[in-house]
Amino acid sequence: MIKFFRKIRQKLLSENKFSKYLLYAIGEIVLVVIGILIALQINNWNENRVAKIEEKTILKNINTEFLQNKKVIQQTYEYFEIGNNSIKTIMSLIGKPKEEIGRYNIDSLLFTALETGSFRPSENTISDLLQSGRLQLLQNENLKHLLYQWTRNLKASNVRYERVEQKVDNELVPYLSKNYALKDIDMFGELGWKTKSLLKIDKLKIFEDIEFENIMDDYMYRAQVAQNGLNELTIVIDNIIKETKPYND
Repeated sequence: MIKFFRKIRQKLLSENKFSKYLLYAIGEIVLVVIGILIALQINNWNENRVAKIEEKTILKNINTEFLQNKKVIQQTYEYFEIGNNSIKTIMSLIGKPKEEIGRYNIDSLLFTALETGSFRPSENTISDLLQSGRLQLLQNENLKHLLYQWTRNLKASNVRYERVEQKVDNELVPYLSKNYALKDIDMFGELGWKTKSLLKIDKLKIFEDIEFENIMDDYMYRAQVAQNGLNELTIVIDNIIKETKPYND
């Protein structure tokens, strides 16, 4: 083909048909430009096709990850719900006569109050998108906004959850270690003791102690704030799942 065009040019020049040669040269340039534009268009089309395929894969991964995250948050929420109910019962007994307190299984109530579960939602897909810059592949602006919102809310929830655990580890457990029998509480946990502590201790005396009431009050406040944060996260998760569901059916 190149030789064919070259012969035409040489023939026009040898016949001194410059005007025709000029028109031919311009036509040839136009053909080259059109060829380049077509090649670029094909390349762009191919890149867009690959990007759309990758976007669908990302959306499917996001949907799968957040379906799992919803389960994790629901489990943590249930732990808080059970724990907060136990704390409310304990708080209602502080200052009451021992006869009334004795009607309740305080060991079990304290065990469920101390159990905060685990809070470790997956961030693999989102972290990978942010670090690699592939978040820009997502065309859904509302979804991108939701993912940023999830990241912000998750950081806040992690802080709230850590404050709950700090209260348990730094104040509540040390207090109970001095004033209660942890063995009796651990009968309901993984240790599963078959018998209670043989040491003589007035376990119900904590219900006459303002320090215990204050610790439990602050503990419940932190747990309630953390639980409210889980509600906020759940709303964001539901919206993310809604935006990505069509790609995981």
